[in-house]
Amino acid sequence: MTDYIESLQVLAEQFARLKGVGRKSAMRMAFSVLELDEEQARAFADAIMDAKTSIHKCPICGNLTDKDVCYVCSDLARDTSVICVVEDVKALMSIEKVREYKGVYHVLHGAISPVNGITPDKLTIKELMERVGENDVKEVIVATNPTQDGEVTAMYISKYLKPIGVKVTRLAYGIPVGSDLEYADEVTLGRAIAGRRDV
Repeated sequence: MTDYIESLQVLAEQFARLKGVGRKSAMRMAFSVLELDEEQARAFADAIMDAKTSIHKCPICGNLTDKDVCYVCSDLARDTSVICVVEDVKALMSIEKVREYKGVYHVLHGAISPVNGITPDKLTIKELMERVGENDVKEVIVATNPTQDGEVTAMYISKYLKPIGVKVTRLAYGIPVGSDLEYADEVTLGRAIAGRRDV
């Protein structure tokens, strides 16, 4: 039936263009929009356009912001001598939720992936090197994902930073709290052992 309602199909196709949204979910979203009254639908459309036109990358770290610089870079209480490098803004937001990290960030907007044609020049690695060179940076925490691409990216960054005397660290990955060792895979166990600390 919906195949004959062209505008509904077009709306569902737009939702399906979003990452992680399948055809069925897209159609459910399209029907949800139809259930909105005209004022709510207009507010929904305005919110999309407002976000698209006002949100941009922070010129310092690459975080998303609707201000001149992001809330992290404008916070004078942050320790600018420590930079945490993340692949994307979602990772930055996850670290921020913990409320333990007091340094600043650098968003790469991806990871090195030769298979997918993502080379270092397509990321913000050059900008990271410039930040480190121009500021009194003592430590760079490489918090890329524990994937093959994330590991390649971490090694690439480390290769360029270590010779200039900057301490390069990697997030410790290990056993989740509340889980049993018998269910952990070898890679996770290996990282947990390598990342052990004093108690």
